[in-house]
Amino acid sequence: MNRLKLLFGAFIIFISTGRGQETSRPSLVAGQIREPIQIDGVLSETDWETAPILDNFLTTVPEERGQPSARTVVRVLADERFIVIGVDCQDQRPEDIVRFSKLRDANIREEDHVKIVLDTFLDGQSGYILAVNAHGARYDALVSNRGESENEDWDAIWNARVAVYDTGWTVEIILPIQSIYFNKNIDQWGFNVERRIQRNQETIRWANVQRDQFFGQTSRAGLLTNLPRFNYGLGLNVRPSLVGSLNKNGAGAATVSDFETSLDASQRLGPNLLATLTVNTDFAETEVDTRQTNLTRFPLFFPEKRTFFLEGSDIFEFGFGTGNSTVLPFFSRRIGLFQGNLVPIIAGGKINGRIGRTAIGGLGIRTNSFVSEGVNYDAANIGVMRVRHNILGESSIGMISSFGDPLGRDGSWMSGFDFTYQTTRFAGDKNFIAGAWGLYTDREDLTEDRSAFGFKIDYPNDKWDLSLTYSRIGEQFDPSLGFVPRKGVTNTRVGAIYAPRPKWPWVRQMFHQFFLTYIKNIQGDWQSYSVFTAPINWRLESGDRIEANVRPAGENIVEPFEIADGVTIPVGKYNFMRYRLEAEFAAKRRLNGQATWWFGSFYGGTLDEFQLRLNWIPTSLLAFEFSGVRNVARLPFGDFDQNLAGMRVRFNVNSDLQLNSYIQYDTDSRILGLNARVHWIFSPLGDVFLVFNHNTLNDLNDRWTSQNEQILLKVRYNFRL
Repeated sequence: MNRLKLLFGAFIIFISTGRGQETSRPSLVAGQIREPIQIDGVLSETDWETAPILDNFLTTVPEERGQPSARTVVRVLADERFIVIGVDCQDQRPEDIVRFSKLRDANIREEDHVKIVLDTFLDGQSGYILAVNAHGARYDALVSNRGESENEDWDAIWNARVAVYDTGWTVEIILPIQSIYFNKNIDQWGFNVERRIQRNQETIRWANVQRDQFFGQTSRAGLLTNLPRFNYGLGLNVRPSLVGSLNKNGAGAATVSDFETSLDASQRLGPNLLATLTVNTDFAETEVDTRQTNLTRFPLFFPEKRTFFLEGSDIFEFGFGTGNSTVLPFFSRRIGLFQGNLVPIIAGGKINGRIGRTAIGGLGIRTNSFVSEGVNYDAANIGVMRVRHNILGESSIGMISSFGDPLGRDGSWMSGFDFTYQTTRFAGDKNFIAGAWGLYTDREDLTEDRSAFGFKIDYPNDKWDLSLTYSRIGEQFDPSLGFVPRKGVTNTRVGAIYAPRPKWPWVRQMFHQFFLTYIKNIQGDWQSYSVFTAPINWRLESGDRIEANVRPAGENIVEPFEIADGVTIPVGKYNFMRYRLEAEFAAKRRLNGQATWWFGSFYGGTLDEFQLRLNWIPTSLLAFEFSGVRNVARLPFGDFDQNLAGMRVRFNVNSDLQLNSYIQYDTDSRILGLNARVHWIFSPLGDVFLVFNHNTLNDLNDRWTSQNEQILLKVRYNFRL
């Protein structure tokens, strides 16, 4: 109790000291669109010449608030239907511009690019991120975790083109107002621009020019003013899809053809609220999951990739300090997927958006009956609701509730509340976040402790990042729509990162890391511990990185578990010492990647984990990505070797036409899988997917047998009114 009083007192002190004076925000006046703008990357129209400009950028790295090595000029135009952004990235050495990617949503962080953030509600807690590299590759994301991260799986309808000149490169971005939500009662948005000049390892910003602050923290962004009264028309978007497929299950099976239609329709209930309907939902275009090896007794986590569930997913984020290592109260992959197989979705509806300072999200799905491993599962009605209200400027309070069970178990529901206090002005200009949350679930097969709660205190800044996280998960806390890897435990984690920037000519920043994790069961017996340290984690001026880690760890095994085929870890207490060496090679090079070696003791024996990731980009048209994992274990209970390899080949004609193939194989399943996709964006409103899937099994006699083949053709188009 005394500890809780001390924590509460410290929290009150942090809140009281965190309320600094609002600083003035720089602003840019939006110009008017008086004539059609051709989106070709060339800023030649008269409206560009007369639009107000911003060019007062400063560096965040390598020097905070330093002078950029090149000038950047930004203009914004707007009318009732569109926002158009033009950026002139001047560069006296255009031949040295780093640009490889053309793929939509490619990782362009290590290439020359510009990045835009828009806070269309001016709430300082949400936002849209658009980025374009010097090849015209587009990236979009939602501001997540109040600016600390980005949900890059979100996609919107927008377009961009670039042009490269003798004096640099320019980009034009056009964003239809129908593609985003906004507050119709304001005529200014939060706005910020960031540019990366990769060969100099240089990042420049217009507003929020501090290393301690994240670019996505919209409370620190500038302002885009003089916006018109937007007109989103009827606000109706209808997107039918046609899917034709050829399927063959097994070498001697007949080929079966199929043709299906699906429909997604959305209607704006206002500029900041959207209702969506999906019928006979199809996810044929979704990429296959990347396989993982599992050396623990807990389930693996795979991220959501399906567009319907990603739209508005930032609203459903719950509880500061929750996550896939502790608890996710709503994990959308529970819907429409079971043990890696598709579950038919008959229809679903969703509503998400904001009303004033309140964000709301609701989702309802009807799934069809299905059979898995000889067990029949009934059709199910599933739903989740999330409400979050902004308070105290940058903070929020909210609740979440869900009902229904994908497997048809009766009486399933869950509900919970969360509070998060955040300020970007702690002690003047530092970040500080503290939050608490609580959840309760029930179902007919749950009888005992069905609650979960926790809190997190975080000081995430450039030089110091300090955190304390605690969670308690009841023994039968098992929400039907959630992800809970471990039940019946308390989890305490203390983290500290000291990251100085020495005045050495070849080191950019040093990260000295310490993370202590201690997990015990509800009765108080220890279950797991880990002490992760990084005496060396250096980011070099070249963009490369080297790291060395020491990690004492322990596991208290109370029930035997099979760690690999034929190898079972018996009951007992195990302590081991793990070490890691890692090197990362800067993505600015045509050949780049990362090599990792974990080694040391493991369950009374030894384990070597080798991980390799290589990217080779011989030309802007062609890219190869290789990933490999090899685990070599020598244990008293048996030896095992695990191998997993994957190869992606990307053929990028331009930012609207790509051919991507992904082949992967692992020695546990002995399945060689191929997924090849052609994606043609023939219009910002429409695209075509041609997908080929093939899986082959290598049996114990080293014979290859076809398991299944599939060819899919999907065409979809958005009709906007």
